[in-house]
Amino acid sequence: MTNPIQAMFEAGIVEATDFPPESRYSGLPTKTITGSDGRVITYVTRRFVAQPDAFATQAYRVVTQGERLDQIAATDIGNPEGFWHLCDANGAVFAEELEVPGREVRLTLPQGVPGAEEEL
Repeated sequence: MTNPIQAMFEAGIVEATDFPPESRYSGLPTKTITGSDGRVITYVTRRFVAQPDAFATQAYRVVTQGERLDQIAATDIGNPEGFWHLCDANGAVFAEELEVPGREVRLTLPQGVPGAEEEL
């Protein structure tokens, strides 16, 4: 199965960036600005994140002392680089916001994948 982001790059629908497909910035368009010194600077456009209630909850888990979000992502969603999925689903900008011992972290399906909390 072809990675859908890669397929969009290849079809020219999405401009390729230097970010890997699992990055939160993968697939975002880039723009350029020319500085006063004539140097061209390329940047990634703004990333809009869905509201946390747009994600279907699979489960909850409580953060223990010393846990990092990448560890939680590795254990619970199978990808340590997917920590940003947990941030998006829990309304956090920075991973550290969720790395508080005793904090309940909501584990969700990816945005747009249907599911229901009632099925927990």
